[in-house]
Amino acid sequence: MQRKINFSIDEYYHIYNRGTDKRTTFMEPHDYNRFIALLYVCNSTEPVNISDHFKKGLTFLEIFELERVDTLVEIGAYCLMPNHFHLLVREKTEGGISKFMLKLLTGYTIYFNKKNSRTGSLFESTFKAKHIDTDEYLKYLFAYIHLNPVKIIDSGWKENGISNRIVAKEYLSKYMYSSYQEYLGVLRKEWKILNRPAFPEYFIDPHDFEGFIEYWMKFKEEEL
Repeated sequence: MQRKINFSIDEYYHIYNRGTDKRTTFMEPHDYNRFIALLYVCNSTEPVNISDHFKKGLTFLEIFELERVDTLVEIGAYCLMPNHFHLLVREKTEGGISKFMLKLLTGYTIYFNKKNSRTGSLFESTFKAKHIDTDEYLKYLFAYIHLNPVKIIDSGWKENGISNRIVAKEYLSKYMYSSYQEYLGVLRKEWKILNRPAFPEYFIDPHDFEGFIEYWMKFKEEEL
């Protein structure tokens, strides 16, 4: 399927995709960690083989100590869900997003298929992309992406509103498979995935981000 969007340098994009036939793509913590490691390692202008890194005995956290010559894209936020993912990126070099996504999805699919003795596509044929053409939309996506995990504990929250915002906020603060903790000021090795200076400075400190998330927690889907 031909994508109806052209990526332009210095422009921002919401990138997302889900498992083919809506299948689960992240079945256990190791799957999530593998994809997160790929977010870091595949964002490089140099060829990489993450399997070699793991074969050398590197742990998940040690992967983030690897040096990269230069990156293909700037990543501002990410979130992994059981059957899909969201990325907020800026095109840095000509063709950077396409090259990065090819490396990322190919690398993860090879790992997943080998691990589960399967063949064929894991994700829908073409990753989805939306151009972010306003500052308001760009800022909103920091909430949209990071609020996704609420659906795991409150499946109808987008239609009905969050039933318990205290519980939801606590759940988000402990969710390991997104960049939410980085914006709360938690120091993790995974912070190296992000290049926050490449994005507008909407959140001066973690309290600004917390207040922003709490504001969007009050809305239902029809109000977003």
